[in-house]
Amino acid sequence: MEHVDHILIVDDDREIRELVGNYLKKNGLRTTVVADGRQMRSFLEANTVDLIVLDIMMPGDDGLQLCRELRLGKHKATPVLMLTARNDETDRIIGLEMGADDYLTKPFAARELLARINAVLRRTRMLPPNLVVTESGRLLAFGRWQLDTSARHLLDQDGTLVALSGAEYRLLRVFLDHPQRVLSRDQLLNLTQGREADLFDRSIDLLVSRLRQRLLDDAREPAYIKTVRSEGYVFSLPVEILGASA
Repeated sequence: MEHVDHILIVDDDREIRELVGNYLKKNGLRTTVVADGRQMRSFLEANTVDLIVLDIMMPGDDGLQLCRELRLGKHKATPVLMLTARNDETDRIIGLEMGADDYLTKPFAARELLARINAVLRRTRMLPPNLVVTESGRLLAFGRWQLDTSARHLLDQDGTLVALSGAEYRLLRVFLDHPQRVLSRDQLLNLTQGREADLFDRSIDLLVSRLRQRLLDDAREPAYIKTVRSEGYVFSLPVEILGASA
């Protein structure tokens, strides 16, 4: 049976939930709509989805809190597209820092939302050619860390697991595949996300900041990902392939 993408819509505005849900259904997607974080948690306890459309401005736990919660739980790899009624760059920055994959400001055209959903789904499923893992899985070692390319998580020198979002994993793989080489922001955008989404200029900088936090890398004097002024970023350490992961 052909897979039909399942989209979970979390929004306290009933009219928006119904309009978006019906539009996506008419365009071949399966949809579930819920009104708040409590209903979202309840649904995800027993179900999996392909993408979550998550409103920021909700009573109780807002979308930013819920996105952070998703990124720390078993649904950490599920793409999140955030909605907000405020055209505020601060919200966009925080949303991306929390792990959102894309961002759309209300009011929006349903056709644009559908296009962004499809773009995010393509990005999360189709790694660029240099990131395709043809082997069963490898451990890539650098500094105090190892990256498990099968499970897509980090392991520190004590064996502690650090989960990565899909965007964080793709960016780290690009750096590990091109160690000690300066990569411009445009190159990083193309290699990790393509040009399908209308991402604003600071998206790569925010993603690098998130990845530094995962690596416990001091942004003032980074040991792993260094900023090259007016050029981009460079992963400064050598990378060793240890072999197949468990």
